Amino acid sequence: MNNLISTETVIEVAYLIATALFILSLKWLSSPTTARRGVFAGEAGMVLAIAGTLLHHGIVDYKWIAIALVLGTVIGIPLGNVQMTAVPQRTALSHAFGALCVTLVGTAEFYLRAPNIAPFMMAVLSMEVILGSLTFTGSLMAAGKLQEILPQRPITYKGQNFVNLALLACAVGIAAILMVHPEQTKLFPAMIIIPLIFGVMLVIPIGGADMPTVISLLNSYAGLSAAAMGFVLNSKLLIIAGALDGSSGFILSVIMSKAMNRSFTNVLFGGFGQIQTSGGGGAKEAPPVRSATPEEASAILAAASKVVIVPGYGMAVAQAQHKVREMYDALTKRGVDVTFGIHPVAGRMPGHMNVLLAEADIPYDKLLEMDQVNGDIPQTDVALIIGANDVTNPAARTDTSSPIYGMPILDVDKARTVMVIKRSMAAGFAGIDNPLYYLDKTLMLFGDAKSFVSSIVKDLSGSGG
Repeated sequence: MNNLISTETVIEVAYLIATALFILSLKWLSSPTTARRGVFAGEAGMVLAIAGTLLHHGIVDYKWIAIALVLGTVIGIPLGNVQMTAVPQRTALSHAFGALCVTLVGTAEFYLRAPNIAPFMMAVLSMEVILGSLTFTGSLMAAGKLQEILPQRPITYKGQNFVNLALLACAVGIAAILMVHPEQTKLFPAMIIIPLIFGVMLVIPIGGADMPTVISLLNSYAGLSAAAMGFVLNSKLLIIAGALDGSSGFILSVIMSKAMNRSFTNVLFGGFGQIQTSGGGGAKEAPPVRSATPEEASAILAAASKVVIVPGYGMAVAQAQHKVREMYDALTKRGVDVTFGIHPVAGRMPGHMNVLLAEADIPYDKLLEMDQVNGDIPQTDVALIIGANDVTNPAARTDTSSPIYGMPILDVDKARTVMVIKRSMAAGFAGIDNPLYYLDKTLMLFGDAKSFVSSIVKDLSGSGG
């Protein structure tokens, strides 16, 4: 008995420390300077949580646990070894796997306990299964869109929100029936299948430009389903960890919605990110643009006193972050003040650009958020945009018919000179033209971001100090 009490004490202490580490991890992850510490704290907390669970006296056979750990490791290592550009879809897959796990555990618990399930327990079990199921398919859809396996354009039809809400209402209705009559086990599979369909229907009307918000929202759903699972399994650690995950994902979704000038109800009910077109007749002929060579671009940069670099998904695709670091070093040696303007939704997931630039060891204090950098842009000699589209589009301020109207943007058009590295004149995720490219002060630098920046660096190095 003493030995059992001692083991339980060790488990509770491990869980307590793990909980503290999860909280500290979230705190530290909120700043680039402490983000690495946050990752290590989260990993240490998870190791302690797993270790404490493995010590539980209720485990009678470790064989299947060992097999699962080996299989998970074999699958997880190659899944984790992805390019930075693939991290968003990799994150979506992680949400899908976690949600599937929650759904399977909830299903097993139902059939183990039915029909002797108290109404409260049936309520949280239903929440676990419904959220887990819709997060599973929703995350798979998001990963497919990000990987461009599925169309990135919104797929909509008349009455879509009514159909979606009707599906969700059916699932909740079945949950209510099971709370009163848990012996009606034949209804349980429908409570899984309907949310699986709802998860697909939730994401298909959402365009690629809004995937960062979708990922954070699905993260919230995954966390809430894990918290519900904690109630079912009587695990305080799962409840706390799930609540932390769910609430942080929800807060981030709200922040992302504001950054894109989206109503949060649009996020919840889908249909946001739809491509709209301005009124008027046929296609208008685009005005001419001015282009420049790498040599011309390097000369302009070298003559500048203050430069703001705006990274976007094009930089990530080209894996140009290390060349951008070389350009930063070359300009800094010449006495040029170089900073980076980061839009909250640049890239395909929250913090995407920050992670890429940190990977290239660019100083954290040079990575400025939109609100920090916008005030300095009117005094900036050159705004260099690398693969960013919609987050620099001045139509968001002036064109009331634009689908991005009202979205806060980086005010690069207020710089003395604007240079845009871009493969072509193709539109960004929002599918609209960018009038920034046609300004007299704008120079288009056509080409692959990595190759073009490399040429600029070569010319800066070759032309001396």
